[in-house]
Amino acid sequence: MLGMKRLAAAIFLLGGCLATGPASADTYPSRPIRLLHGFAAGGAADTLSRIIADGLSKKLGQPIIVEAKPGAGGNIAADAVAKAAPDGYTLGLVTGAHAISAATYKSLAYQPAESFEMISTLVYYALVIAVRNDSPAKSLADLIAMAKEKPGALSFGSVGFGSTHHLAGELLNATAGIEIVHVPYRGDSQSVTALLGGEVPVIVGTPVLLAPQIQAGAIRGLAVTSPARTALLPNVPTVQEAGIQGYDVRTWAGLLAPKGTPPAIMATLNAATLEVLKDPDIKQRLETAVGGEVRGSSPAEMKALIETEIAKWTGVVERAKIPKI
Repeated sequence: MLGMKRLAAAIFLLGGCLATGPASADTYPSRPIRLLHGFAAGGAADTLSRIIADGLSKKLGQPIIVEAKPGAGGNIAADAVAKAAPDGYTLGLVTGAHAISAATYKSLAYQPAESFEMISTLVYYALVIAVRNDSPAKSLADLIAMAKEKPGALSFGSVGFGSTHHLAGELLNATAGIEIVHVPYRGDSQSVTALLGGEVPVIVGTPVLLAPQIQAGAIRGLAVTSPARTALLPNVPTVQEAGIQGYDVRTWAGLLAPKGTPPAIMATLNAATLEVLKDPDIKQRLETAVGGEVRGSSPAEMKALIETEIAKWTGVVERAKIPKI
């Protein structure tokens, strides 16, 4: 009789564990959540991760621990998320580089669109094509004319091979019919240092980083890469204003989870994220961090964005004959 009671008690406890396990939507979340991103600590992705983690932690009632896994344009972190348990306790913040990787790498250990469950986009932001203030190029039209006069003589710096910054420059080459040679650096700060030191005559950088240098008169912003001017740099025209019609490069950031994460948990994460993005303080902090625009989405909309971006950047890579890694 005692043995039967012990067996019944064990079955009861096992049933309780199964009902309240880590993937149970009824109790989710019941412990801390990890949020991975693939870029250096202190950069834009890290800042965005910490802001959204702060908001989601308050909304979900559990700590959200931000963890940087930099390298390979965000691929190391994305791979870690793809291989994590699909229980809602490992999430990833990805940027526009997530879709670009599909175009610039021969193979990946995961599929950028199919290996994940999308939660929501967070923010969109433009880039800036800039020169030193003493450059003879006073406008983007001047730069294009200089590049056409001496094909291959000019170079532009970016945060690295396969970055949105890199492909924004390659798209300008393709649409304007010019040849400005790409020079990769390890991050925005290094590319700015290279521009100021005369290593490269042009860079593609982020508005937040370049705005102080532009306002101080050290750097001249020739154009922003979005169809409309940015609030952070209202006096810098767009690439389209320079006559390059159809040019549109905006990078973005969004949240995702491993493939197979239960639908109820995904619904909880999407709803919480959209609520957090409506918070005026969080919205201002996110937009200030990148000089961009907060914009949430449904999981389907985020997946469609990634698929569209993959097709777009694959075309740019093929036209520019960029060798894949």
